[in-house]
Parts: sequence; C-alpha cells; structure tokens
Amino acid sequence: MPLLQQSNVSNKLLLALSPEDFASLQPALRVEPMLLRQVLIAPHTAIETAYFPEEGFVSITLDGENSRVEIGLVGREGVVGASPILLGDGRSPHTHFVQMAGRMLSIDAYALRTAVEGRLALRLLLHRYIQIQYVQTAQTAFTNARGNTATRLARWLLMCHDRAGGDEITVTQDFMSFMLGVERPGVTAALRALQKDGFVRKHRGKVEILDRDGLLDLAGDSYGGAEVEYARLIEGRSETIE
Repeated sequence: MPLLQQSNVSNKLLLALSPEDFASLQPALRVEPMLLRQVLIAPHTAIETAYFPEEGFVSITLDGENSRVEIGLVGREGVVGASPILLGDGRSPHTHFVQMAGRMLSIDAYALRTAVEGRLALRLLLHRYIQIQYVQTAQTAFTNARGNTATRLARWLLMCHDRAGGDEITVTQDFMSFMLGVERPGVTAALRALQKDGFVRKHRGKVEILDRDGLLDLAGDSYGGAEVEYARLIEGRSETIE
C-alpha cells in the first residue's frame, strides 16, 4: 500500500509539520473510519494508539457514577491521546469517544513516542497542542461556573461548528443535555431562544447554524480562548478568532 502523502491529509496538526517531521510519522499512519459513539480511549486503560481526526470530532468526558459531562472536543485541528502518551503516563481518567462520525489517521503510541523523542520541532508542536487542550478545559470550567445555559449552549455549538465541516450538526437535545450537564428542559428552552433569535434552526436530530456572529455575541468571553491560542501557537497568527 502506498504511503499517505502529506498533501492529502486534512488534519491541521499534520499539515503544520515540516515534510521531514511528517515523514517520521508517515509509515506508521493508518486511515480508519471514525464511527459514531466509538470509544477511542476508555478511562484508566493503557493507551496503545493516538488518533488524528480528519473528519468528524471526538468528545472528552468526565464520567461520574450516574452522569457524564464533556470537558473537551477534538477535531481535525488536533490529536486524541497525545497528553497521556507524550507526558509519560499512558492512561487517562477520561473517556474519549466519537461524537460526529468521519475518518481518522491512527498511529501506535510507541511509534509516536519514538518519532517525538528524535525530532525537537515535532515534539514542540505536539506539546503546544497539549497546552491548547489545557486552555480549552479551563475555559470549559469558566463557562460552566459563570455562564447560563444559553451561553454554554452557544459556546458548545460554536465549537462543534468549528469541527463539523458544514453548518449542520448532528445532535439530539438529549445528547446536548448529557454533554452540557444540564437537564433537558433547560437545553430545550435555550435552543428555542437561539432559534427565535435566528441563530440556529432545529431539525430532527440536527441543529443548523444560521448566524455564527449572533452565537459569538451570545457566547462572549466563554468562547475563543483556546481558539486564539491555537492560532498563535500552531498557525503563527495573532488575529482575533471569528
């Protein structure tokens, strides 16, 4: 089977690599489908594989005895499993599962660690991405503490929109309630308010984004921190995220 060419990938981290750094990963990358609700990393189990999403995105959740709350999202801007693999642990207390189906490039944890140990620029880029994940998680905590349900929902829809590759997000109200840690009536009321304001349109099992700028205004400073850091650290830009 011919090796995957860097020009043919969609993952932004892989595209940001130098040709030499990409070549160090190239033989170990495998194209795989990313199936809806597929668990890529189960909590407290040895992580043997990292995943670079190409289409779709992955939720990172903290699971309680009777509940689950989303603490992070990873799409084609990132990599799933980098933090525990590269920071010397190899396990995570969190569940990583596919929220929107698509495809991904997988790589054995050993192959990723070996490449990173020998290539400083590759290690720096992936460590910068890990820093961005920390910023995203901190922003989630800030939003959950300070934002109302409509604000939290607006931020969550913006993050999904960033990773969906289109204006339609496949999601049910039950799932939104689950991910935000909010009772379904609260999510239903917030979603109705967003639709009334013309920001979104509800469909059966889907939400269509109509006015991203309106969602940005509503989300306020609950959205944008991790996105600005990504632009600065990965893309070398310093503009305000829109």
